[in-house]
Amino acid sequence: MSNKLKVGILGGTGMVGQRFISLLEEHPWFEVTVIAASPRSAGKTYAEAVGDRWKMTTPMPEAVKNIVVMNVNEVEKVAAGVDFVFSAVDMTKEEIKKIEEEYAKTETPVVSNNSAHRWTPDVPMVIPEVNPEHMKVIEFQKKRLGTTRGFIAVKPNCSIQSYAPILTAWKEFEPYEAVATTYQAISGAGKTFKDWPEMEGNIIPYIGGEEEKSEKEPLRIWGEIKDGAIVPATSPVITCQCIRVPVLNGHTAAVFVKLKKKATKEQLIEKLVNFKGAPQELSLPSAPKQFIQYLEEDNRPQVTMDVDYENGMGVSVGRLREDAVYDWKFVGLSHNTVRGAAGGAVLCAELLKAQGYIEKK
Repeated sequence: MSNKLKVGILGGTGMVGQRFISLLEEHPWFEVTVIAASPRSAGKTYAEAVGDRWKMTTPMPEAVKNIVVMNVNEVEKVAAGVDFVFSAVDMTKEEIKKIEEEYAKTETPVVSNNSAHRWTPDVPMVIPEVNPEHMKVIEFQKKRLGTTRGFIAVKPNCSIQSYAPILTAWKEFEPYEAVATTYQAISGAGKTFKDWPEMEGNIIPYIGGEEEKSEKEPLRIWGEIKDGAIVPATSPVITCQCIRVPVLNGHTAAVFVKLKKKATKEQLIEKLVNFKGAPQELSLPSAPKQFIQYLEEDNRPQVTMDVDYENGMGVSVGRLREDAVYDWKFVGLSHNTVRGAAGGAVLCAELLKAQGYIEKK
C-alpha cells in the first residue's frame, strides 16, 4: 500500500486537469486515484473520455488511462476515495463556489485552480514563495464551514506570476505604482493552435476579466489577515492591459515601476536572484531551486528559450533598465499552465502538507 496521499482531480479531462495529471505522474507525495469530470465523461475510462483531446506534449501517463472517470457532481462518492482534491472544473463561478464548498464539507481539502473563491475573505490565495502565512486563515474558514479538516485554498491568476514575484522581491525599495502589459499564451484559454487556428499570426487585445484580476490579485497576495479575513494591501497601484498572442505556453509581461526608495540596477538584480521563500526553505518537491533568474542578454527572456526554466516553475526576468517616466522597466516571463496554473496549485498543496493542513484521512 502506497504511503502517498490519494488525490482526486476535479475537471480532469480539460487542459488544466491534464496538466495536473502530467505533473503528478511521478510525484513523491501525491498519487492520482480518482478523476472526476462532467456527467458526459463519467463511466468512461480516462483514455476514452479524453480521446484525441490530450493536449500535453508528453504522453498520457499509463497509470491513469484505465481509471474510470466519476461524475464530479457525486460529491460524497468522489470524496470517499481521496485525501484531498485539485479543482479545475469548467462551470460558472457560482456553480464552482458551491461545489468546492460541498467537497470541503465532506472533510476533503480542495486546492483550486479556479477563480471563484479568490475573493472569499477566509480563503487563502497563495503564491507559496510570497505569502505562505496566509494559509493561517484556513482555521477561520473551517469554523465557518463547520469542518475539522476540510477547506478551500486557491492559487492566483496565471497573468500575475511574471511580475508580482518581482515586485515582491523589491519590497524594501517600496514599489508604489506599476504599469504592466501582459502578452498571454493561448493555453491560458485552454486551447491549442489546432483548436484556435484564427490565433495564428494574430493578436487579440482583450481577455475577458483578465485586466481586473491582474490589477487586484497582487494586492490580495500582499495583504494581511485581520479578524479572520484577508485584507488586501492598498499599494502598489497597478494598471494593466492583457493581450492574447500567438504563443502556446508562456505569459510575458512588460512592466514599468516607480519606487519610493532609490536602488541601483545591481541592487535590484541581487534582490531578484536571491529571492526565495518557504518552498525553497522546506525543499518542497515542485519548488524551483532558484525562483527568479535574471538574464543579461538584450533579447531575453524569450518563450522558446526560457518558458521551461526550472521545469516551468521559475520566473525569468530581463531588460531591466532605468526609465525616463517611471523609475525602472523590465520584462518578465512565466509558464502559464505550470507555475501559473496546475504547477502553482501542486506547490500550494505541498506547502499545505508541510504545514500540516493536508494529511491522510
